[in-house]
Amino acid sequence: MHAALSSADLAELRRQRPYPAVSVLLPTHRREPDNAQDPVLLRNMLAEAKERLQDDPDVSRERRIDVIEQLDRAVSEIDLTHAEEGMVVFAAPGEHQVWSLGRTVPARVVLSDTFLTRNLVAAQAAEHPFWVLALSADRVSLWSGALDRVTEVHRGGFPLTRSLVDPDPEDQLQVGDIPSTFRDEHTRRFLRDADTALAAIVRTDPRPLYVVGEAAALSLFDDAGTVVRGGTGTKIAVTQVPQTGLAGGPPDALWQAIRPYAEKRAEAEVADVLAELDRARGRRTFAAGVDEIRQNAEVGRVALLAVEENYRETVRDTGDHLMPAEPGDRDSVDDIVDAIVERSLDTGAEVRFVPDGVLAEVGGIAGTLRY
Repeated sequence: MHAALSSADLAELRRQRPYPAVSVLLPTHRREPDNAQDPVLLRNMLAEAKERLQDDPDVSRERRIDVIEQLDRAVSEIDLTHAEEGMVVFAAPGEHQVWSLGRTVPARVVLSDTFLTRNLVAAQAAEHPFWVLALSADRVSLWSGALDRVTEVHRGGFPLTRSLVDPDPEDQLQVGDIPSTFRDEHTRRFLRDADTALAAIVRTDPRPLYVVGEAAALSLFDDAGTVVRGGTGTKIAVTQVPQTGLAGGPPDALWQAIRPYAEKRAEAEVADVLAELDRARGRRTFAAGVDEIRQNAEVGRVALLAVEENYRETVRDTGDHLMPAEPGDRDSVDDIVDAIVERSLDTGAEVRFVPDGVLAEVGGIAGTLRY
């Protein structure tokens, strides 16, 4: 069961598949007593998906048997004791996947020729993923942060550890005293190694970075320069958090240390999106409403797409315009917003999700245009 979505994962999930590609979305719960309802909902959603497959005249018997078997395999891999706020089950001929999400999703079953990935994209964007690097003289740990939690990362050499016993006591004799922990060359080399290891990770997965440690450690890591000064070739925002004793966690304490900074950044990101939309109005490169946005997305004109987190529309495409429709209507598009998001991603647009109500005046969806 997957918990983190990479760009490569998203590209693979968004490719077209033989019909039917089944997406089953269900809200789940982390804690008792709410999580007692999760197994019941999962069984009901699975039954609905199978019924939809049985009733669909466009699904052959062979493919129906294959996809139902894939659904059963997917469900057998689910461990609801480790559920988060939402879950997505994908099944298509010859394949299945399960994704756990840190935000809730509506209970839905969708049959199409692509998987319904919008909720995965929304979850990733809404969680504002970031890195946390926690420094001490003998340990440097890396943490992946999202929404309301941080989780330690064990890759790329992290956590880095060392002994505080000086491997060369003669160094101390030559200067006549014992140097400060954050002034001796061994500590400098240790933090430079951490900077090099982090740079490799940031190149492949750039995110905002919070560096946590005492003032002397923060200064020394800043001197290393590769990540903090943009030497990775990828520009990321770096925030220093002066707090000691957190290189070994615990996660809750580390999260509380960076929480005010993370919340402030999330608010600033929404403000930046709204400001960019306002500037687009002045340049006459602004579009809003599902019909207008869809038309511009289809021809690759959308540069920035802003969507309220829970905005969705079921429509019928007449060719020239989108007409409202009911879920399940023949020839209807169950969620045109998903199609718009995916088409925008295909054409290189930046897709940002904002809290519900922020775009109420423009119908829940808006964007800036390239020309």
